Amino acid sequence: MEFLKDLFSFLLARKKWWLTPVIIVLLLVGALLIFGGSSAVAPFIYSIF
Repeated sequence: MEFLKDLFSFLLARKKWWLTPVIIVLLLVGALLIFGGSSAVAPFIYSIF
């Protein structure tokens, strides 16, 4: 949680709000890969890419 607090304070202090969508997309892709690698839905997720 310390990393997220530091990241948010960096965005707030430097006014780098354009990084927010990039971070959200990276987190969603990471979650999709983790979910897709360990479930029965994996063949359907891999066919998207």
